[in-house]
Amino acid sequence: MSQWWNWVPGANWKHPEGPGSDIKDKMNLPVVHIAYEDALAYCKWAGKRLPTEAEWEIAARNCLSQKRFAWGDELTPKGKYMANTWQGNFPNVNKGEDGFKGAAPVKSYEPNCYGLYDMIANVWEWTSDWYDAGAYRKLPVNQTISNPKGPVKSNDPEDPYAVKRVVRGGSFLCADNYCVNYRPSARRGQAYDSGTSNIGFRCVK
Repeated sequence: MSQWWNWVPGANWKHPEGPGSDIKDKMNLPVVHIAYEDALAYCKWAGKRLPTEAEWEIAARNCLSQKRFAWGDELTPKGKYMANTWQGNFPNVNKGEDGFKGAAPVKSYEPNCYGLYDMIANVWEWTSDWYDAGAYRKLPVNQTISNPKGPVKSNDPEDPYAVKRVVRGGSFLCADNYCVNYRPSARRGQAYDSGTSNIGFRCVK
């Protein structure tokens, strides 16, 4: 796959498309271009914190268990789009059949059983856990663990020099032929000092 992304000097949460852009018409969109430390600083300022990976997954599962997606086993039940994902062959064709070709305004889709919006897709969300690619394989087999604690350090054998935290939920760039991380169980590591146009966060208290 050819490189489909590009670095835009000066892009940040106030100028998401780079210098000259602004957020005047984006006040209902999730904030993006947020590095882990930015999210942490905001949470501290607000008297809140980032969710752990385990907390995030419980919240995203929508009171369901053993289901592929947060709403059941079909991605689009009866043809209905349940979250903001990519339709088409990524990165060449984005049909925008769900009504969006980028981030969607908050509350564009129905809330889950906890009253939470957009836990799945739209933008990835930071969690407080270090990313360890083998974290789940290290858990005891056939044993239920309540609110498991995350790894003590970052560990990604495919990218050993990067220091990563876990992001969850997938984004509007996730498609059937690429990523497919719009599932409650899906996880990815992201360098803690990097923000992108499809990574945001939410606070917990």
